[in-house]
Amino acid sequence: MGYRTDWSVVPESLDILLKGVLLTLEISIIALMISIAIGVIAGLLRVSKSKPLAFLATCYVEFVRGIPLLVLLIWIYFGLGRFFRLGAYWAAIIGLAVFSGAFVAEIVRAGIQAVPKGQMEAARSSGMSYYQAMRLIILPQAFRKVLPPMASQFIILIKDSSLVSTISAADLTLNAKNLVAYNFRSFEIWTAVAFLYFAMTFTLSMIIRHFEHKYKVVE
Repeated sequence: MGYRTDWSVVPESLDILLKGVLLTLEISIIALMISIAIGVIAGLLRVSKSKPLAFLATCYVEFVRGIPLLVLLIWIYFGLGRFFRLGAYWAAIIGLAVFSGAFVAEIVRAGIQAVPKGQMEAARSSGMSYYQAMRLIILPQAFRKVLPPMASQFIILIKDSSLVSTISAADLTLNAKNLVAYNFRSFEIWTAVAFLYFAMTFTLSMIIRHFEHKYKVVE
């Protein structure tokens, strides 16, 4: 009850917090690129005519979506890290990519299935193979449909990245924890962290709106 705020610690700590912001964005961007690759492959397998491949992709999606990200990060850091000598940095990226990839897979699957079936039938009747039709006809249309949810997934990924602090990745959250442990200014530091996360996500939201308008699908 006797706590008195001292906002001077925020500008004094800004350099450390901004370093955390840069690492947060770096980890999130790399994880997003990997998760898109994973998600596109898994999403295509989900709609594949091969039942074994579709089953494997479904198992991956359902399993990863069914466990908390924190558990996955800890398992990768302490489990896989023991065999592949993964540091906190790469364990964080792999964990976020694998986790986000399952959600991207569902976005891709939904986007492909949103394209009218007649498009595939028309492409096949014109002499295209299944893979040619998927690459040249279906996926370009699906891309425009999945762009908004894919971009939103990136914002979610940035917020989820705060959990990588539990495996000692020096992101914004871990830097904030260290600052609080040093100066005992919890309210001021975490308020600054909240504004920094908001600045990242709000900026991305504005960029997303621009691309949503540019690539808007006209039904």
